[in-house]
Amino acid sequence: MMLRRDALKALIAAAALPRVAFAQDEEPGLQLGAPHPFARQDVIERARLMAQSAYEPRAAVPQGWLDLDYDQYRAIWFDARNALWEGTETPLRLDVFPPGLYFPRPIQIYSVDHGLAQRVQFDLNVFDRTDQFPDLGADGVQGYSGLRLRAELEQPGIFTEFAVFQGASYFRGIGTGQIYGLSARGLAIDTAEPSGEEFPEFTTFWIERPAPDRDDVVIHALMDTPSCTGAYRFHIRPGTDLVMDVEAQIFARTEMTHIGLGALTSMFLFDETIRDRFSDFRAAVHDSDGLLIRNGAGETLWRPLANPKALQVSAFTDNAPVGFGLMQRERRFSDFADLEALYHRRPSLWIEPLSDWGQGAVTLVEIPTDLEFYDNIVTYWRPAEPLAAGGALGFEYRMTWGHEPEVANRPLRVLNTRIGGRPEGGLVVAIDFEDAPSVPEDLSQIERLIRSSQGDVSSGVVQRNPDTGGPRLAFTFTPGDTQLAEFRVQLRLNGEPLSEVWLYRWTA
Repeated sequence: MMLRRDALKALIAAAALPRVAFAQDEEPGLQLGAPHPFARQDVIERARLMAQSAYEPRAAVPQGWLDLDYDQYRAIWFDARNALWEGTETPLRLDVFPPGLYFPRPIQIYSVDHGLAQRVQFDLNVFDRTDQFPDLGADGVQGYSGLRLRAELEQPGIFTEFAVFQGASYFRGIGTGQIYGLSARGLAIDTAEPSGEEFPEFTTFWIERPAPDRDDVVIHALMDTPSCTGAYRFHIRPGTDLVMDVEAQIFARTEMTHIGLGALTSMFLFDETIRDRFSDFRAAVHDSDGLLIRNGAGETLWRPLANPKALQVSAFTDNAPVGFGLMQRERRFSDFADLEALYHRRPSLWIEPLSDWGQGAVTLVEIPTDLEFYDNIVTYWRPAEPLAAGGALGFEYRMTWGHEPEVANRPLRVLNTRIGGRPEGGLVVAIDFEDAPSVPEDLSQIERLIRSSQGDVSSGVVQRNPDTGGPRLAFTFTPGDTQLAEFRVQLRLNGEPLSEVWLYRWTA
């Protein structure tokens, strides 16, 4: 699990802290170094050459920055008046984050304009600080911990953030009006393996300066880690939904038997499936509530997320997947009743391969947690074949941050899942589906496919839910002595799929 919510809270809360003025000896704002030629192929060749040598970790910032506690890190934040391209016609603003605390190794950032790259110089004076921040100085810091992008998304003259790259190979995005929730990663390596997980790092970013009439931005990133190197290109288009097209080239230093493409990380604490385990005033707590898969066989699968009592890994084998992602389908405030976290405004994230990803499996890792401050959900595409030492892998995909993507003739979506005990023993499973013109007026025409790998299940009953207008399927499950059962459930009409395939792993 990755603890990142304290870092997010620090960044959000910092804006509300009282400011202390610091004299600036130079012209205010981020300063750029000397220009030198740049092309995307330069990043690819650099990654290729680095992979031919042993991994060398970058130097950390001075110890004083590493010793910052949470409150001290909150006491320093970027002054948006110092943003790159502030006061220009460029339709983008770039902010930076200080290093230290959770971010020990600084990154390098370059601005690219007409084929020339200039380094964004480290300057402590671009930050505001309170008197709680110690006098550390800038000697030996050498760089920032991440970057943030802002654009005029809702009101002219108001630059609203829409993406952040910070920490290892993590990055986040949001559609207009949403707030940050789940994260993405450049690459997952050995996730949930007994030997431990490896976390690659984006070490250098090159941001192409957009022309005044553009509403998109291109970012190049260099990745480094003991197992491999990588060259990434992000074409980012903010809006109601934030769209990122990703092109990546991976160069292996060692044999890589377990890698994850399009890796996503999220949080799921509880919902109506395990309500009995949490005493909480809220109805649910999660950044995402389910894994959506559209596989190469033409099926649409919905797997509600779980917070298991023991680590569990699920693999959904496929060939040439259409797409997958972590969705947040509960969109009403009343679904959570949380005035601070506002989980109903967290984005969904859909991954759509733009190249042939071949054989492999959408992999879901669910990690036990008792607190909402930990990310405990990971999902990614795991290629069936390992990547040999000295080998290379290229892949492309599109990321849509925001709302669940619309598709033509989609089957009925699962809106919610509820599971609870029966006084006479066993469990009741209730699955609510959305309403649509394809739902017959006479619900008795709907066929019920209910299968369980263990235990006994009833034939179920379909009724109309007056709140949603759609059908609800309810059935009983009697586990007996079994400790684990895999469910596969679907509504059908005239022998054809009417709904998504509902998949679930129940554990005692």
